[in-house]
Amino acid sequence: MTDELIKEKNFEEAIEEYLITKGGYEKGNPKSFDRELALDKETLINFIKSTQPKKWERYCTVYGTSAEDSFIKRFCKEVSTNGLLKILRKGFKDRGIEFKVCYFKPETSMNYETVEQYNKNILHCTRQLHYSLLNENSIDIVLFLNGIPVVSMELKCQFTGQTISNAIDQYKLDRSGKEAIFEFRNRVLVHFAVDLYEVYMATRLSGKNTYFLPFNQGSNGAGNVGGAGNPLNPDGYQTAYLWEKVLCKDRLMEILHKYLHLKKEEKEDKEGKKYTEESLIFPRYHQLDVVTKLLSDVKENGAGRNYLIQHSAGSGKSNSIAWLAHRLAGIHNDEDEKIFQSIIVVTDRRVLDSQLQETIYQFDHVLGVVECIDNKKRAIDLRDAINTAKRIIITTLQKFPVIYDQVKKDGSNFAIIVDEAHSSQTGEAAKKLKKALGNTEDVLEEYRQMESESEENTSDFQDELVDELLSHGRLNNLSFFAFTATPKEKTLQMFGEKQTDGTFRAFHIYSMRQAIEEHFILDVLKNYTTYKMYYKIAKKVADDPSIDSSKASKEISKYESLHPHNLAQKTAIMVEHFRSITKNKIDGHAKAMIVTSSRLHAVRYLLEFRRYIKEQGYTNLDVLVAFSGTVKDDDEDFTEEKLNHDKDGKNIKENQLKSQFHTDAFNMLIVAEKYQTGFDEPLLHTMFVDKKLSGVKAVQTLSRLNRTMRGKEDTFVLDFVNSAEEIQNSFQPYYEATVLEEETDPNVIYDLKNKLDEYQIYQQLEVERFAEAYYSKSDKNVQSTLTACIKPALDRYKAKEDHERDDFKSYLARFIRIYSFIIQVCRMYDKDMQKFFVYAKLLAKCLPPSGEDGPVEISDKIMLEYYKLSKTFDGSIAMESTDDYLPNIKGGVGGREKKNDPLSVIINKMNERFGTEFSEQDKVLEQMKLDFAKDEKIVNAAKANDKSLFKYLYEQKFKDVAVNRYEENDNFFMSLFSDEAKMKFIMDMMAEVIFKELKG
Repeated sequence: MTDELIKEKNFEEAIEEYLITKGGYEKGNPKSFDRELALDKETLINFIKSTQPKKWERYCTVYGTSAEDSFIKRFCKEVSTNGLLKILRKGFKDRGIEFKVCYFKPETSMNYETVEQYNKNILHCTRQLHYSLLNENSIDIVLFLNGIPVVSMELKCQFTGQTISNAIDQYKLDRSGKEAIFEFRNRVLVHFAVDLYEVYMATRLSGKNTYFLPFNQGSNGAGNVGGAGNPLNPDGYQTAYLWEKVLCKDRLMEILHKYLHLKKEEKEDKEGKKYTEESLIFPRYHQLDVVTKLLSDVKENGAGRNYLIQHSAGSGKSNSIAWLAHRLAGIHNDEDEKIFQSIIVVTDRRVLDSQLQETIYQFDHVLGVVECIDNKKRAIDLRDAINTAKRIIITTLQKFPVIYDQVKKDGSNFAIIVDEAHSSQTGEAAKKLKKALGNTEDVLEEYRQMESESEENTSDFQDELVDELLSHGRLNNLSFFAFTATPKEKTLQMFGEKQTDGTFRAFHIYSMRQAIEEHFILDVLKNYTTYKMYYKIAKKVADDPSIDSSKASKEISKYESLHPHNLAQKTAIMVEHFRSITKNKIDGHAKAMIVTSSRLHAVRYLLEFRRYIKEQGYTNLDVLVAFSGTVKDDDEDFTEEKLNHDKDGKNIKENQLKSQFHTDAFNMLIVAEKYQTGFDEPLLHTMFVDKKLSGVKAVQTLSRLNRTMRGKEDTFVLDFVNSAEEIQNSFQPYYEATVLEEETDPNVIYDLKNKLDEYQIYQQLEVERFAEAYYSKSDKNVQSTLTACIKPALDRYKAKEDHERDDFKSYLARFIRIYSFIIQVCRMYDKDMQKFFVYAKLLAKCLPPSGEDGPVEISDKIMLEYYKLSKTFDGSIAMESTDDYLPNIKGGVGGREKKNDPLSVIINKMNERFGTEFSEQDKVLEQMKLDFAKDEKIVNAAKANDKSLFKYLYEQKFKDVAVNRYEENDNFFMSLFSDEAKMKFIMDMMAEVIFKELKG
């Protein structure tokens, strides 16, 4: 193989060849492109002449010899006014003559003429398109529809030392939005950055502020549990799905016709002036995939089936529902018959109503397609909407029985999309205390038990929905499409697909793990601290030799006498943590939520917070409370509205609470059940948990923190009640995640720093100069200064041997992760370590990937990082997010030592624990591993990343495998069968090893 065969141009050629031979495209000529107008004028005019000859003849009569120029001029003006998307869908008029610039595929094949016109669309794949009037910059591939550029692609090839990040940087730095071809909404509608392994997309180029979204399938393929990335493609490139399943003619035309959406939002600037912000929504891959697969299944099987779509927060569920509703409303079977009379969306979200209206109007430009039957309307209105065959009906769960009554009588087919939005619950306590209430802990505990029992017995959306369905039974003319991030067991059983092993699975999954890894939500378990661990870390910090002991002792002293059930003492911890840590987050706008176990707890906490804040003289903190109904305490009645008041002293009404909390006037919100679900506030960074949480409720509550926004890097949870293991078990069904264990030693950072010093890659003077510039608010040349400080370390790093570079990078990454976590929990009072931390973070970003010694571009990364910190740092330690899962932190350095074979490790541990001395276990355990690899069910469970199913099958088979191998090492197995503890030890230790090997 020669180097010529692995260059970027070969990647280009492969994409072009597929699109031309199988994708419905023709080879484009870059010389036909008019750079000023960003059009292939000749192709566009030829399309008009061939598809609308009579109209063109009339047009020529009006404009004579200037007809072509007049047409192009009018086209450009219409696009500038209305946007390209609208012109592609609706066409435009000139002198009363209406032209279509493209034809979309009809829903049915009955209209031969429309199908024929669709087939006359001309799609070009053009390589190396020179687009600029200022220079000879070119784009790797541009896709044209009838001479109009609609898709651009920048390609990178790892074999030549470049990745998708280089493609993204090229778009950000070299592709000016002022060039005609990149003008937002007027020419190219979506830009793809592509390499051999990943795809990212953007719909608007805004220089360094351009936001690229991942457009990957997921590590285990679209619709399956997994993380970010793409699965191995045995038949070609791992990113081939982009041109084979998305950009091929039929699919691209479908996306332009049925998916792309120009979103308009009314916003307000700092001065209170309102403005409209536009964004172009291109479906993410999992959204396109779920709608496509659902439509395919409906077309094949007709009505009467149930579908469960388990899509995490951050999946863009509202858009998925809007697209699905619109597509189902127009779907026909193979006989060109409409499958559903109406699509009924069951939700309590007003935002979805307006979003559906706006989205569908863009597709059809027909008013009244969507009929909303909210709680203000009567059940008879829903009945009438069904009877008059409204295409899309939005209603609430409360009117659900009416749906059944009507569809039974009608006999037509209906699709019901259920959006489980987890609306905030406002349930009252089931009982009331009749005795006078005092200030004792017993009263609080009684309230906690009473309201906990009430909450457990209160049905939520899923419970009520399933109960309704069970009471009515399944109807063959109803298809259900249920969307939820956290399906309960009975929801899975009702809507899920039964597997061969008897379990139930969602039809399509976009997992919490994938949403986190693709950065659409934050991982709320990443910085999760239990009270016990919080105290241990704080205590250990007081003994650290590099810490100002007088300050540390004062800071820690209040923890030492802490009683875990004392509201006053916990209040002090929460307020002080907020002041020292949380308030520095999100450019100083971060907020916290305190989750309490009863409404009485919420009231008492609010009063205690206000007392403590006033006593300490803090003037920049204020707290709100949220609970339903009335709470009686010491013969006084408290309500949410009575307790909450704005800066002018006016009571805050319930419907004003969310908007008031969002302002800078309030920092913390104390809640009791209310707002634990359905509350979206991106500024929420920290959660203090003083309530028993488990199962779905734990996931929903903690997920209040996961919303992303610019400047929000991480989250933090301090839990006074639940253990790490309990929270882990709650999250396990929705995302295989682990949380921090309860033993952490802050001194590890000093061990790691000492180890890093040994490599002599950086010098203290460079670190000092870096930190001085980094925290300077007046240094205009900060980028050049930071670059100069890092460059010597990069040169020394490159001069090291491969193994030294790898080890240094590993220690550096571990130092950054651990330090980031430690400073979430307590102050370190070590300025030198903080200076090294900020230096280390940027050094780590600038180190070249293993095996790559090419130039490193860091200027834009440094500028963005500096801008963020310069705004938030105010003398306190600025906290940063971790880049990876933080494992349990123990003493010692660790590092990247060569690991023993996993089976050898198991044997060593067994010999240590049980005092055995066997010599052939390596061989025997390896043979056992091969036996498991022959079991298809076990292998499939591992490959599907289904640990619970794997564990069940593995444990069922383990003894059988051991018996089969008995004769080959009788001493070894006699010791196992005679000692149940030893048997279980070996079985448990081998499980993870076998799972990982079979999975891989």
